[in-house]
Amino acid sequence: MSRESQVPTAHAQKVSMNTVIEAQQLHKQFGAIHAVNGLDLRVEQGEIYGLLGPNGSGKTTLIRLITGLLRPTDGRITVLNHPMPNKAVLANIGYMTQASALYEDLTIRENVNFFATMCGRGNGQVDAVIELVDLSDRADSLVRTLSGGMKQRASLACALVHAPRLLLLDEPTVGVDPQLRAAFWDYFRRLADEGVTLVVSSHVMDEAERCDRLGFIRQGKLLAEGTAASLRQQSNTPTLEAAFLHFAT
Repeated sequence: MSRESQVPTAHAQKVSMNTVIEAQQLHKQFGAIHAVNGLDLRVEQGEIYGLLGPNGSGKTTLIRLITGLLRPTDGRITVLNHPMPNKAVLANIGYMTQASALYEDLTIRENVNFFATMCGRGNGQVDAVIELVDLSDRADSLVRTLSGGMKQRASLACALVHAPRLLLLDEPTVGVDPQLRAAFWDYFRRLADEGVTLVVSSHVMDEAERCDRLGFIRQGKLLAEGTAASLRQQSNTPTLEAAFLHFAT
């Protein structure tokens, strides 16, 4: 059996009523670059799904296809049972980008309040999410005065404030200290237990153990997916890094 055949395709499985993301033979090309190449994916409600792969593997492009910020070159992707792009779905999605998407000349509080208002949720949760990311003492500081790690935390607050049903996190803990990183993951798990679906993009293997399922991505292809334990077992390797190298060669 080839390694590619070990990956069950989303369209070959029965899609449940709780399926939040489904991609079928998804392609995205930028000129000669095939950023996403025939990818099949299914993510269920309340699941933390980790996208693991090196920089340039197609993780961010896939996330942008999920949000509808990009249109597929070919194939199909649905989110919350709606083909994407679909503006009506966006109010149910929280997206923390890899690069800061904050307004530099607004304060943290003003940024978070802006995103809450844009999603029609008011400002009832603004102070709560700012406290969650440990920025209460800097809530009235201009974003341009913040360190890189603080901007990362403020971006997470903006992604959380409207209580999304689907949360997309692109490298969410870059520049965050270990104690706060652990607090973030504890919160992610609470969200999943409440029925929120999370897709987390990362190249940090030790964080992958916290995900319910993982997808190894390289050159726009899904090499293998499963729990951390099953991927190690399939590859007969002791670590996820070794498992990734096994499936990538």
